[in-house]
Amino acid sequence: MIIQLTDNNLHLNFRPLTLTRPICELRFGITTIKETWLNFFTNESKSVTTHYETEKYLSHKYASTQNFDFKIAGNVKPNQNIINHILSLKNNESLYCNGKWIATKGHREDSRLDIVDDSLLYLTQIWDLFQLNDKALQLDFDLLTKGKQSQKISDTNRVLNPNNIFIEVGAKVEFAILNASTGPIYIGKEAEVMEGAIIRGGFALLDHATVKMGAKIYGATTIGPHCKVGGEISNCILQAYSNKGHDGFIGNSIIGEWCNLGADTNSSNLKNNYGKLKIYSYRTNKLEQTNNLFCGVLMGDHSKTGINTMLNTATTIGVNANVFGAQFPPKFISSYNWGGFEDSPKFKLEKSFEVSQNMMKRRHLDLSEVDKTILKHIADNNL
Repeated sequence: MIIQLTDNNLHLNFRPLTLTRPICELRFGITTIKETWLNFFTNESKSVTTHYETEKYLSHKYASTQNFDFKIAGNVKPNQNIINHILSLKNNESLYCNGKWIATKGHREDSRLDIVDDSLLYLTQIWDLFQLNDKALQLDFDLLTKGKQSQKISDTNRVLNPNNIFIEVGAKVEFAILNASTGPIYIGKEAEVMEGAIIRGGFALLDHATVKMGAKIYGATTIGPHCKVGGEISNCILQAYSNKGHDGFIGNSIIGEWCNLGADTNSSNLKNNYGKLKIYSYRTNKLEQTNNLFCGVLMGDHSKTGINTMLNTATTIGVNANVFGAQFPPKFISSYNWGGFEDSPKFKLEKSFEVSQNMMKRRHLDLSEVDKTILKHIADNNL
């Protein structure tokens, strides 16, 4: 079976995270959206090949095809009910849920099947990722742990609701406090929770990631593969290979890949007047009023903050930005900004490649030529 996951005309709504990837490649819950589709289809004994309908400049890495069986909304994290209805579709029939298009079998829509499912996780804006992450964590936890046996939880830990905790093979969790009464706790393969860490579910620590000593983590939080985190974190998603290794607070935030938050970086997630937030829109290129009370930092790939960096409520940071200095930077920091302010110089492209390569080498990876092409497009077009 060949599926094509489409951005569904929502790509701009998920920048800066989607400056470097399609929507379906975003981590949401334990897995990425694409991985959730694949996990469900695999459980249905379906062999699946995936393609993408996304921005043209991303297509060299995320290729499309005209030879697909199903076109599927990449902004939807499916449940079993959705999968069952998709597999029941006739040729050239579409599935709509709660009035929203979900999938089409074939290349045109001759008929449609309308269903209602109040549990559907349908994303329209980037902040939906952290606002709905508790539900996404529970969905993935149930799917990934069904019929499997967790590692034994070490007696050195203090645990509440152990039946809601799953520890994969090779993970280390010692002398920690794990409270799974408010949501599941999932610890991935070869991950480590160091001594003194306090974790409240829902929480996921993906493969080879680390929670450092004395960290305080509130749900619903996802720490992606190969990330390292410390300090205080609440309702955040770190995509992969990013670090917040020291003290400092971030809340209601989404951090891309290959980012680093310097020691004592702090992000406000609530205005002092408890007012609703304006958040930068890549669709209108200006701050737009929202109904959100909580939002911290939305950070694109390869961006960094210096030590003691202070970030305003609802700060958006593009790709390959380097934010530092004693003052609060503005609420929107463009890609390749060196300093974080409107009059800051641009981060030179070749130098940014060098920094990214140095960071990736620490994980035994290289910055590929196709990734350089994507990053150059972002820089050349001021995205």
